[in-house]
Amino acid sequence: MIEFKDVTKTFQAKQGPVHAVQDVNLKIEDGHIYGIVGYSGAGKSTLVRMLNGLETPTSGSVNIDGVEISALSGAPLREQRHKIGMIFQHFNLLWSRTVLQNIMFPLEIAGQSKAEAEKKAHHLAELVGLSGRETAYPSELSGGQKQRVGIARALANDPQILLSDEATSALDPQTTDEVLDLLLSINQKLHLTIVLITHEMHVIRKIADHVAVMESGKIVEQGPVLDVFKRPQQAVTKRFVNEEVTPSLNETTVVVDQLLEKYPNGTIVRLTFHGDQAQLPIVSEMLKQFPLDLNIIEGGIHQTQEGAIGSLYVQLTGDRAKIDGALGYLEKMRVETEVLTRE
Repeated sequence: MIEFKDVTKTFQAKQGPVHAVQDVNLKIEDGHIYGIVGYSGAGKSTLVRMLNGLETPTSGSVNIDGVEISALSGAPLREQRHKIGMIFQHFNLLWSRTVLQNIMFPLEIAGQSKAEAEKKAHHLAELVGLSGRETAYPSELSGGQKQRVGIARALANDPQILLSDEATSALDPQTTDEVLDLLLSINQKLHLTIVLITHEMHVIRKIADHVAVMESGKIVEQGPVLDVFKRPQQAVTKRFVNEEVTPSLNETTVVVDQLLEKYPNGTIVRLTFHGDQAQLPIVSEMLKQFPLDLNIIEGGIHQTQEGAIGSLYVQLTGDRAKIDGALGYLEKMRVETEVLTRE
């Protein structure tokens, strides 16, 4: 288990102290895929650098399976780092080495024989879907293939923990999903703990089972991914969730006033469905009981590792009493509803 206890990291700058991480308490269970999400400057990368000893807490402690990483140095710290693999946004490959040689590199540093290292590198290349590309150089690979090499290299020393620091940020959406599917497969096959550092809620929704949201160096919200998607509490979390659950709406009509100007009549409502609700005919049943004109503005269903979450923006037009009845029915069915009005 990974545990951060009262961790603070302060850097001394010309303008004064910078509190990059403040009073963080966090537990990550073995075998989980844990996401840490935040916008640029939130402190998430600094937090992870303390996990592998690249940064030392100003106060507090970082522990892995009872070993306090923040108290180690020299050979004990190097030994502990062998248990942690890391993949990066910009791949960090050696451009003069082939795919196979890049994967072999940490094995060579660890002192394995060339024959053993080569055998293992072939196995890892197959694991990440690069069979047949072992002799290619990084310049001959796509972005997704480069990241697969980075993942294979990170697995070379049989780590217990895999850290992913914005590993999909430089990739297109389809390649991102392919890499995320690979990480999920690796988690299931090797029972690795994976810690995802990202500013993209899509990454969290796609494969993580738990998430912590960081802002200004603090963890402001954390819990199972589906719970956080269902009921985001903090403003920054709501922003992340809304960006992921209704991306097309955010691109076109994110402001309430724009919706109300475009659809001036009736009542505009945002509905949020969770789990089995996303597959039930709740809206059609509502209209049977409360005959109204309904205009679907925008909507979609997304899957998390623990279930589905869907959102739907609709315009209800008709008798006021029937609209109130319809909203009451939705509440009875435990569908989260938000009537949009101008502030």
